[in-house]
Amino acid sequence: MPKSESGVDSRTLSASDHSTTGTVRLVNAVFYGHHGVMQEEHRVGGRYEVDVSVGIDFEEAALHDDLTRTVNYEQIYEFVRTLVTENNFYLIEKLAYRIAQTVIDTYPDVEGVEVTVRKPNPPVGGPCDRAEATYTIDDPGT
Repeated sequence: MPKSESGVDSRTLSASDHSTTGTVRLVNAVFYGHHGVMQEEHRVGGRYEVDVSVGIDFEEAALHDDLTRTVNYEQIYEFVRTLVTENNFYLIEKLAYRIAQTVIDTYPDVEGVEVTVRKPNPPVGGPCDRAEATYTIDDPGT
């Protein structure tokens, strides 16, 4: 293996000639919000769970241990927290859409984003573990 002066494999220090991809995820971020079709849901509120999956080539970030070359999941968490707790939407579909659009607007180089919003124990007239909506954007730059 070729070594640099520092003794590190020099192939890891330059961009690769192959295509790479990665995924950065937030899984089950939980917030209290006021969303739903029924007025009672807006008044009382409830628990909302959110997953965000971002497709991004983070090879350069990994090679250089550099946050500026990937997405900042702490910032994504803050987008989600703000959208869930500071808005009142009728549909969890709108909430998923707005989260995905915010990620794409902030990180235009991502290869895709998928957002799932879950509402545990939704008011559907009977037992139901959760309602969920998933919104996916593939290849946002095309």
